[in-house]
Amino acid sequence: MRCLSIDTDRFAKRFEEFSAIGATDDGGVNRPALSPANKRARDTLIEWFQSAGLDIRIDTMGNIFGRRAGTDPDAPAVMTGSHIDSQYNGGRYDGVIGVLGGLEVLETLQDENVNHKRPIEVVAWSNEEGVRFQPDMLGSGVYCGVFDEDYAYDRTDDDGVAFGDALSAIGYDGDVPCSANDIHSYFELHVEQGPYLEREDRSVAAVTGVFGFSWLTVTLTGLANHAGPTPMTMRRDPLAAFASITDRLRSITATAGSDLVATVGSVDVWPNAINVIPETVEFTVDLRSYDDSVVDDAVAQLRAEIAHAANREGVEFTTEEIMRVDADPFDQSCIDTVTNAMERLDCDYTTLVSGAGHDANYLNTIAPTSMIFVPSVDGVSHRESEFTEWSDVVTGTNVLAETLRQRATE
Repeated sequence: MRCLSIDTDRFAKRFEEFSAIGATDDGGVNRPALSPANKRARDTLIEWFQSAGLDIRIDTMGNIFGRRAGTDPDAPAVMTGSHIDSQYNGGRYDGVIGVLGGLEVLETLQDENVNHKRPIEVVAWSNEEGVRFQPDMLGSGVYCGVFDEDYAYDRTDDDGVAFGDALSAIGYDGDVPCSANDIHSYFELHVEQGPYLEREDRSVAAVTGVFGFSWLTVTLTGLANHAGPTPMTMRRDPLAAFASITDRLRSITATAGSDLVATVGSVDVWPNAINVIPETVEFTVDLRSYDDSVVDDAVAQLRAEIAHAANREGVEFTTEEIMRVDADPFDQSCIDTVTNAMERLDCDYTTLVSGAGHDANYLNTIAPTSMIFVPSVDGVSHRESEFTEWSDVVTGTNVLAETLRQRATE
C-alpha cells in the first residue's frame, strides 16, 4: 500500500491564512486563550471543519472536535490535535501545525477515498499555553479528569475575568460534556521548541516521553527603607537574597543532573522604585528533568538555598510548589507506529524526549499516546521569530497521515 501524500499547497494556504489572525508586526501571532483573536481563529477552524464534511462538536470547555467516521461506528476513535491559542506575541507554528495538520490529513483521506475502520478525530484544545489563565492545558486537563470543570471555570486572568465567563463571552461554552469518550490512541504533531533536531540535521522525530517538572512560587519579605541614609549593615534586602538564590540555581543545574534545566521566569519587586530598598520580591522557579528523582533533589537543594540566603539577609520567606508533574513516558506501541511511518516514508528521523509539556501529557493518562516533532530553527519558540521550514512541516504531517491511517485500520 502506497503512503498518503498531503496537499501541500492547500495546507500552506490555510496556514498563511490562519497566521494572519492575530498577526503581530514582527511575524508572530497574539491569540491568547479566549481573546477576540482566539475567537476568530476558532470561527475559522469551524468553517474549515464544515467544509471538510467533518462532524463537529464543542464541549463545555470550548474544546473543538472534528470527526471523520470509520466503517465501524462503535470502534474507539484515533485522535490527533493540539492547540490554537498562543503566548502573548508568540510564534505562528506552536500548536497550530498539529491542528491544521490533522485537518489536512482528514481531507487527504477524503480526497483519496481511503476508508478506515476506526473514526479519526482532530481536536483543538482550549488554553494549552496557560498564559492568560493558569494552569496551562486546562481544556485537555478537564477532558482527561486531571482538573474539575468548576475549578477551570474559576481560573481568572490578570484583570479578574474568570475562564468560564470569558468562554461564554466568545460563544464557545459548548453543550457537550467535557469528558473522554472511548479513545483508541492519540498522536500530536508539534514543533520541537528546542535545538536537538536541527543539531542532528534530522527532519522529524518520534517523541518517547516528556520531562517531569516542578513549579514553585517564592516570596521574600524584608524591610523597605530609603536608599540613601540606610547603612548597608542595617538593610533587610530581599532582592539581595534573590540575586544569591538565582546564582546558586545555576550551580544546581550544573551538578544535579545532566538534563536538568531551571528557569526563573517571573519576578515582581515591590515597591519597585529606584530610591527605595525593596520590601518584597516574589518569583517563580521552573525545574525540569526526565528523571523525577533529579527534580525532587533539585527542589530540596533550592529550598535549602532559599533558607540560607534569607537568613543571611535577615528576610522572611515562603515557598510553595504550585505544580508538580512526573516524567511521562509515552506508549511504546504508539512510538513504534510513528517510527514505522517514518521508515515507510524514508525519513531521516530520530527519537527525542520533550522538555516542554503538551496536551499529549494528559491524553497519555487515558489512552496510548505519542508525539511527532519537527525542527525549530535555532531552537526558538514562544517568540515571534519562531520558525520551522515548511518542508519539515510537510514531512511531519505526512508522517502523521501514515500514522493515523495505520492506527485507524487496526
